[in-house]
Amino acid sequence: MREKNKELASELREKLTDFSHHIPMPGINTTQNLECLIKQIVDSVRRIKYITAIKTNVYSSGQVADPTYFHFDPIKAAIWHKSQGNFDEAFWLIFLFVHFGKHAKYEWKLVKDIYGQLGSGQLWDWEAINSAPNLFRPWLIQNQEALKEGKFGNHRKYESLDALKAKGTDSVLVSYVNWVNTHGSHTQMINAAINSVGDDEEVLFSYLYKSMNDVIRFGRTAKFDYLTMIGKLDLAKITPGSAYLNEATGPRRGASLLFEGSTNAKVSAKELEAKLRELNAYLELYYGWQVLEDSLCNWQKAPSTYEYFKG
Repeated sequence: MREKNKELASELREKLTDFSHHIPMPGINTTQNLECLIKQIVDSVRRIKYITAIKTNVYSSGQVADPTYFHFDPIKAAIWHKSQGNFDEAFWLIFLFVHFGKHAKYEWKLVKDIYGQLGSGQLWDWEAINSAPNLFRPWLIQNQEALKEGKFGNHRKYESLDALKAKGTDSVLVSYVNWVNTHGSHTQMINAAINSVGDDEEVLFSYLYKSMNDVIRFGRTAKFDYLTMIGKLDLAKITPGSAYLNEATGPRRGASLLFEGSTNAKVSAKELEAKLRELNAYLELYYGWQVLEDSLCNWQKAPSTYEYFKG
């Protein structure tokens, strides 16, 4: 563990121990469980700090946004497009990043193949999908077999490339386009949300989170990941104000284990959120709600034995 991470771990150890005197946390009564949770929190902080680090990079060319480029990364591509004032493209790339995810073995191959239209020289960029969403399904049908060489990431492993499925990738992408086009563009959508509920970052996040119910197959995790990434990349001034445990599985089980000593304790999501809110305020971590929901989800899978999860 690097020195900075050791310092963070030490601070977390002290704060978690102190907080347990205020609100009992039987899930970390043992040293093994406490140390395992600390390591998961450190990992989550590192993942978020990585985004804050790369978003300040100044890319000298658009190569980073070229899906035929070996090192193509949709997040870095979004950062480049944002720097060029192409906000719609930046939002779109973050959506693709969340929908397809990063596969442990094939990494961004599926995103690259679809966004780059299998290296044809054309793109399924925002302009293309927005101007003719009806053309995506025929293209998907025609290239179904070739696209199977890529795979969805872990959080999206139940998604389908079947163009004819009612809730397949074509339907998901088109529903996203329709969601945005209710207002005309991504920027106009954010401005409309501000006009409706004001510019409080947590309230705005909640409003957009609920409005994303219009996007097919975007459940709690996808909505949360999309909106937090939008916030971290400064595409919109939003931040989560809760972990949305009422719709969660892993994070809720983790919170239940932490505060009740069991992953399936009979306790409401509202009660767990209240305790988690106090813990979040006490820890004072950047994007603390995402750190907690991510680390608790991973920790509950193996609470006494540390396992590294790529996210």
